[in-house]
Amino acid sequence: MKTLIKNVYTLLPDGTTPLTNIRIDKDRIVGTGEVPEDFHPAKIIDGTDHFAIPGFVNAHTHTSMTLLRSYRDDMALMDWLHSIWPIEDKMQSEDIYWGAMLAMAEMIRTGTTTFADMYGPYMERVAEATIDAGLRGVLSRGIIGVAPDSEKRLQTNVELFRDYNGAADGRITVMFGPHAPYTCPPDFLKKVAKAAQSLGAEIHIHMHETLDEINGSLKEYGKRPFAWVEETGLFDGKGTLAAHCVHMDDNDIEIVKRHHIRVAHNPTSNMKLASGVAPVPRMLKEGICVALGTDGTSSNNNLDMLEEVNLAAMLHKVHALDPLAIPALEALKMGTEYGAEAVGIPDIGKIEKGYKADITLFNMDSLTWCPRHDLVSLLVYAASSRDVDTVLVDGHVLLEHGEYKTLDVERIKYETQRAADRLTK
Repeated sequence: MKTLIKNVYTLLPDGTTPLTNIRIDKDRIVGTGEVPEDFHPAKIIDGTDHFAIPGFVNAHTHTSMTLLRSYRDDMALMDWLHSIWPIEDKMQSEDIYWGAMLAMAEMIRTGTTTFADMYGPYMERVAEATIDAGLRGVLSRGIIGVAPDSEKRLQTNVELFRDYNGAADGRITVMFGPHAPYTCPPDFLKKVAKAAQSLGAEIHIHMHETLDEINGSLKEYGKRPFAWVEETGLFDGKGTLAAHCVHMDDNDIEIVKRHHIRVAHNPTSNMKLASGVAPVPRMLKEGICVALGTDGTSSNNNLDMLEEVNLAAMLHKVHALDPLAIPALEALKMGTEYGAEAVGIPDIGKIEKGYKADITLFNMDSLTWCPRHDLVSLLVYAASSRDVDTVLVDGHVLLEHGEYKTLDVERIKYETQRAADRLTK
């Protein structure tokens, strides 16, 4: 099906925002600019007074953790983890599905089109939810290597890859998800590396999130986590997505560069858990791909990627005492173009011919969009995700004028409240 988004201000890869038209054929953008006479769209979206950007890419989250939103707040990371793990152990298949569906609804409503999720068990239900919602998902089974059933958890990630990688016309990608160095000993990470590399799968792992993690590693192994994890061969495969990377020294950064590891920066979660401030400006300057993630809704507590874009720009300015640390356009690219690279999908993250038609339209009718000196600046510093009007993935409309096209939100709210009550009360 051919779709035309007409008369819309559009963020192009060079950072300009002209008033133009976006032509879509099936799942691809086939051009911007003037509309040829032989282009006959079956659907026309009026982009008047709207701003089109590539759909946000949430490079690190835990979707079904929506069930634990507000359950335990204002705690240190390890105390928080130990308080929620017993609840997560009780989650059943239906809980995972409906928790994920709540996340899908929230992500669509706030303009996210692609997300990288690490959770479990029952990650096949997250795949089903992703397919039902129409989003693009990069899924991994969160594997705790010190758990008694660690081998079983690893095997479920293998099965997830075999059953769902490339599913839904390529909208589903599967990675392997060893949770973190402090929950996955070296011998276990070697097993994960072997399994992932045998299938050609990438890795999604938490790295260097807190000082306690670093100090614990030094005490147990005599090395920082990046150093000994590198020795397991985990980084030698197809690619690695490392979440957080807050506490980094020169050697850590060299390891990241050597293995072309992509980083998912989670400013809200790192601030809320008092984990620290990642050296994002330095990593970007040294050519490292740094994307943005929300983390889970129990440590954020939302899935609003525009909020992460804003905080990425603001946090590093004040931390470095440098108003130029991360400009608005750079922050926006972290949430879109760099996010696409981080999750390993080369044909999303830009509004350009040949790219997937994953597009978010913002309604610029509100007062915060006036006057319009600089649309990128307005989006990053003034706008709200409430301005999201229309969302497309693979050329399919998932949200139009704020109305869901693929989801029954009232049922989702009912089912998730029921599941949350059963798990926590």
